[in-house]
Amino acid sequence: MNRLASPAQLRASLLRWALFLIPLVMLLGFLSGRVGGDATSPWFMALEKPAIFPPPVTFGIVWSALYFMMGLALAMVCAAWGARWRPWAIAAFVVQLALNLTWSPVFFGAHDIPLAQAILLALVLAVAVTIWLFARVRKAAAWLLVPYMAWILFASVLNWQFLQLNPDAKEIDANNAVQVIEL
Repeated sequence: MNRLASPAQLRASLLRWALFLIPLVMLLGFLSGRVGGDATSPWFMALEKPAIFPPPVTFGIVWSALYFMMGLALAMVCAAWGARWRPWAIAAFVVQLALNLTWSPVFFGAHDIPLAQAILLALVLAVAVTIWLFARVRKAAAWLLVPYMAWILFASVLNWQFLQLNPDAKEIDANNAVQVIEL
């Protein structure tokens, strides 16, 4: 017998990693959104919105699904104990996740749309590297990150449009923002 682990042991390892990493990644994403603020802040409400801006409820649904898939992809890579590229893939994931988690506090918290755009551009590169490394470990894990890449590209365009429509966004006084009440 040449195997280091049986198929059942490999499945159990993946399950253990998934049960730990999926909730962790989702929790970190949730906390980043809470720390940074959200689309209901007076500052954000005062911004001019791009035509492609989706309904705000979309973001919670999409990010929940993406963080779930990201956690599962990471679990698949972490469970691939003998893979040559495993440590590099995990490190790349951590870097891209750190970039991901900084965007919301920078955009919503610091009101710095240009810096948020730079973070997104760095994130696109980091996710591309992560997908490339994940493909060397587990192709299915890499495919789980493709929708994430698509959403990051969309977010980059959306962020760019916010920047174009609101060049002085940092100077908007959130305390004097107009409140609109619809009946």
